[in-house]
Amino acid sequence: MRPATPKAQTVAIEYRWAEGQYERLPELAAELVRRRAAVIVTPFSVAATLAARAATTTVPIVFSTGADPVETGLVASLNRPGGNVTGAVTMNAELAAKRFGLLQELLPTATRFAVLVNPTTARVAKAVTADVQAAASVTRQVEVLTASTSREIDTAFATVVQKRIDALLHSPDLFFTTRRAQIIVLAARHAVPVIYANREDAVAGGLMSYGSSMADVSRQLGIYAGRTLKGEKPADMPVLRATKFEFVINLQTAKTIGITVPPTLLARADEVFE
Repeated sequence: MRPATPKAQTVAIEYRWAEGQYERLPELAAELVRRRAAVIVTPFSVAATLAARAATTTVPIVFSTGADPVETGLVASLNRPGGNVTGAVTMNAELAAKRFGLLQELLPTATRFAVLVNPTTARVAKAVTADVQAAASVTRQVEVLTASTSREIDTAFATVVQKRIDALLHSPDLFFTTRRAQIIVLAARHAVPVIYANREDAVAGGLMSYGSSMADVSRQLGIYAGRTLKGEKPADMPVLRATKFEFVINLQTAKTIGITVPPTLLARADEVFE
């Protein structure tokens, strides 16, 4: 006998986007709960995950974040999350020191650096800032610039120009992702070398990026969401850690802003755009 053909199932996927306005997240999460969502996925946002968790203790929530999910209160532990929340950690906040090191290799004679953080994601901003400052030697100055609006991003770049800062480290943050074009245009206009956390930033015209593969993390979220739909409990699903990392260089951008990328960096890059 032939095995029974699995019945086709229709899955509806609904999207909610706060467009960088974090105050909208609680209502967006509550709306999904009212619509009886079977699972809520909150990619790359601690704020969205916290809003979803506040809205429901029963609907499974699958997150990804660059922050420590235990420290931020998302889960009880990595191995046994507890409650209705689990997901994956990108490790991008922890990679800030690595990015700073790549900037130093790119600009070995530079002495003034800055890190751009979003103060509304306090724990991530604190972690990134601490890692960069710890990695900086006594001969290099690191200034912390904050921005949580488009106007403040403009102000941050004006400060970079005014203070003759040599290079900028762009911290991973969902708000900055929504302002990607603005940041890349400002960096090109003022010829500021910037290193980003996500490959997508370098593809879009950013100078360099180093961080976990967002495609790989997103695939992990999809698998976990599917497992919850089949009845598995988030409380018993360990939080995953990113295992695939990418170093990308955009040589066209380097030429535009007058930067020569050392051959040693080019050799180590996973991808080079010419």
